[in-house]
Amino acid sequence: MTMNNRPLRVIISAGGTGGHIYPAVAVADALRAELGEEGVEMLFVGAEGKMEMERVPKAGYEIVGLPVAGLQRRPLLSRANLELPFKVMRSLGRARRIIREFRPDVAVGFGGYASGPVLWAAQRRGIPTVIQEQNSYAGLTNRLLAKRAKAVCVAYEGMERFFPTAKLRFTGNPLRDRFSAVAEPSAEVRAEAAEYFGFPADSGRKTLLVVGGSLGTRTLNQCMLKGLDTFAAHSNDVQVIWQNGKYYEPQMAAAIAAREGGLPANVWRGAFVERMDLAYALADMVVARAGAGTVSELELVGRPTIFVPSPNVAEDHQTKNARALVSKEAAWMVADAEAEAEAVPLALELLADAGRCAERVANLRRLGRPGAAAEVAKTVIDIANERNEK
Repeated sequence: MTMNNRPLRVIISAGGTGGHIYPAVAVADALRAELGEEGVEMLFVGAEGKMEMERVPKAGYEIVGLPVAGLQRRPLLSRANLELPFKVMRSLGRARRIIREFRPDVAVGFGGYASGPVLWAAQRRGIPTVIQEQNSYAGLTNRLLAKRAKAVCVAYEGMERFFPTAKLRFTGNPLRDRFSAVAEPSAEVRAEAAEYFGFPADSGRKTLLVVGGSLGTRTLNQCMLKGLDTFAAHSNDVQVIWQNGKYYEPQMAAAIAAREGGLPANVWRGAFVERMDLAYALADMVVARAGAGTVSELELVGRPTIFVPSPNVAEDHQTKNARALVSKEAAWMVADAEAEAEAVPLALELLADAGRCAERVANLRRLGRPGAAAEVAKTVIDIANERNEK
């Protein structure tokens, strides 16, 4: 389908973390699947120097950057914060120019520093906008932008607290198709996953996956450093996949190098897991932050999960995300301040209790929405059609 014999033009703004980037890429994939390569032109807009400038081109899409940045909480009185108003003004100007030159039929925002200027600029030129809110507690920027948005796609119930009810579309959070394929992995896929992480294919060990997001998290890394002796002692029955994050990679590499005996043979450690589908395929238990993307992936693949929400995010939305699942007996939660002492012992305890894990997994899978990317893509197409039919 084309718009008046030309491709549908879509601007997609997302970035900062994988939780914003990967849903955006999933929707871009769904738009291509629905409209074909020739039926849609897409341009991503991100923030200069952020991970989207690398990840989006790897996924096969063009991206341009804005000089926008976020407020640094510590120290509040810093050069970066003093420069922030000027970066925002430059970003608004560049966003207006991008909108003017690309001439999109619709603009879609998935969160991240660049989404605000891009959707603001689009709305003021009369371009219809769609917001995809991943979290159970909406951020201030999306709440403000929703006043002029045509639709708001959400993943949690009760979002009328933040957005006009008439604009809400309950779609779930978009995910790339490969996660559905590992919900019930075959023996061949598990063997591929074991080989990918350097583990024996037939060890009979249970696998613990510890992942703190694409940038990493200090708390979960400290849990792992403290737990290495315990994991070494359980080398016959447990193996661990540990993503320590790009930000913490030098620090963790130095800590392992200084440790007597180095990294136990039953522990894989890396800055980033490129094949999260294989990590989930092998995992029998997950310890993770509660970002919206991670929550949605786990709902889809269905793995026993202990959430350790980050207390350092806007409106403490990760705790709200985790509690939404805990209230449905679909996961466990350990507070960040208690994680270093409690997370690893609880994970090992649950790995040995198949009954408790099965109950939580059954509840977790009921929450998953495998068609979310296609639903958001359909919303984007419908909104664009409404505009072009006027």
